[in-house]
Amino acid sequence: MEKLLEHLSTLDDPRPGKVELRLIDILVIAVCVVIACAESWEDIALYGRSKQDWLRRFLTLPNGIPSHDTFRRVFMLIDPGAFEACFTAWAQGITPLGEHEVVAIDGKTIRRSFDRGREQTPS
Repeated sequence: MEKLLEHLSTLDDPRPGKVELRLIDILVIAVCVVIACAESWEDIALYGRSKQDWLRRFLTLPNGIPSHDTFRRVFMLIDPGAFEACFTAWAQGITPLGEHEVVAIDGKTIRRSFDRGREQTPS
């Protein structure tokens, strides 16, 4: 978690004026939740509320867990390229370097499930 905090803390906070919620808290919660398969801003806020005690081990959360609207607004404002660079640097730092890359293969394609009558590929 320390490395994630280190990488994401380099992002500039794009929010104008006084803010009550720390950018690093918002970003770290969102990354944790997306890794845990969240699919919406509501999922992110719900996860944050349900895991607040755990999150406080490494985040200060001076004003609690942000609302789903706050997560959405912040991610609309941050520079996607800068966020991607921070996230990629963090992810590369936690994955061991190996000789082989993992290649995801769609099992339906391997089983030749192409529908020749409708010329439709598996989805």
